[in-house]
Amino acid sequence: MSTEIERCCPPAAEGPDLRPIEGGEADEQLAALGKAIGHPVRVQILRILARKSSCICGDIVEELPLAQSTVSQHLKVLKDAALIRGDVDGPRVCYCLEARTLRRLKALVGGL
Repeated sequence: MSTEIERCCPPAAEGPDLRPIEGGEADEQLAALGKAIGHPVRVQILRILARKSSCICGDIVEELPLAQSTVSQHLKVLKDAALIRGDVDGPRVCYCLEARTLRRLKALVGGL
């Protein structure tokens, strides 16, 4: 693994998530995460990032038929929901998946 990727995407927290998968707080979390992935472009972005260790914003833009500003808005929604991380590396922003949040989403959906 290159130093640049390590700097961009430090290891995710691996500890177990002991939060309940039912109840008011869990329902709020599931609704918020569902809203964040509720657009096909955001699902595509998650799939792009899942295929790579990290991705510079420009690389994501090249894979989608959208303007850079539109892709940036979708990245913001995913980042605000903590589904991805984005670290500034000079003039670039490098994105990667937030595995802990994806595991939480999976657990919440599995609890339905």
